[in-house]
Amino acid sequence: MAHFNYLPAPLQEELRNIANAIVAPGKGILAADESTATIGKRFVGIGIENTEENRRKYRQLLFTADESATQHISGVILFEETLGQKTDDGTPFPELLKKKGIIPGIKVDKGVVNLQGTEEESTTQGLDDMAQRCAKYKAAGCQFAKWRCVLKIGKNTPSPLAILENANVLARYATICQSNGLVPIVEPEVLPDGDHDLERAQKVTEKVLAAVYKALSDHNVYLEGTLLKPNMVTAGQSCPRKYTPQEVAIATVTTLQRTVPPAMPGVTFLSGGQSEEDASIHLDAINRFPGKKPWALTFSFGRALQASVLQAWAGKDANVKAAQDEFHKRAKANGEAALGKYGGGIAGAAAGQDLFIKNHSY
Repeated sequence: MAHFNYLPAPLQEELRNIANAIVAPGKGILAADESTATIGKRFVGIGIENTEENRRKYRQLLFTADESATQHISGVILFEETLGQKTDDGTPFPELLKKKGIIPGIKVDKGVVNLQGTEEESTTQGLDDMAQRCAKYKAAGCQFAKWRCVLKIGKNTPSPLAILENANVLARYATICQSNGLVPIVEPEVLPDGDHDLERAQKVTEKVLAAVYKALSDHNVYLEGTLLKPNMVTAGQSCPRKYTPQEVAIATVTTLQRTVPPAMPGVTFLSGGQSEEDASIHLDAINRFPGKKPWALTFSFGRALQASVLQAWAGKDANVKAAQDEFHKRAKANGEAALGKYGGGIAGAAAGQDLFIKNHSY
């Protein structure tokens, strides 16, 4: 019989409390962890230069939004540069977030790399010095972390190798986080690229999540102190058939029921290139679905919380208030969707804009 020890009881309690606070009813996560290169691509769309000061001013805009916006946000995922930045008046960003009752988190992976011998599949790097970095992030005020793995649906993909390798790297990351007092958000993203139908997306997502939870068990990860950040189960971006939000909800909840243990406190869906409005409507339909749902089902959105904000801001100080109003609208829509109470129709500067990016990387 395998012998192992769980984490010490006080650490288990700390991790469990953080995880539960992040998925409090009607709240979700703002993913503001775009890398320097990725935020640069966003800035190109609004015609501003990708400088550290512009990145700081943009994140400041989000983090200083008033209570009406932030009441729907439980946590923010930061990029390492942002973790060290301050507001105009010298307040460190993590401190500002904590004052607002928002939990600071950190992206800890170092990006996807090619998995040799596969059809352009990938794994994620960054384990080597992660324990030291996690200790540093915890000391700086972070309470949770995020690590993204990527799987692609194709004729022969995802391969068993890619599924296994990504499940194991997520499990290893999770153990390192937990030993340093950070709640690991486990993110195995099945990309929306392709013309596959909803059934194929569901089958692949089921296999990926089943492998991830087997690996988390093999690595003795404490499930009550983790969160899952999966894709919603949607058909491929190029699929000729358009599915209803109810069909997406059935496929997504069924997938979770078949693979995710009830001990895991919450699912914080990624938006995966859906428009702002589609992401909110799908989240709402998932929460309205009448099946067994032993976990909180909420959001961890990047593009689907920020597209309208960026459009409204356009890099101009005079537009900060207008941009924060857009943030409020999307945060409110998603807060309501997390409770199954969003009726749709909150219009934003870019609410219907297609946010899909091929082979999206952070």
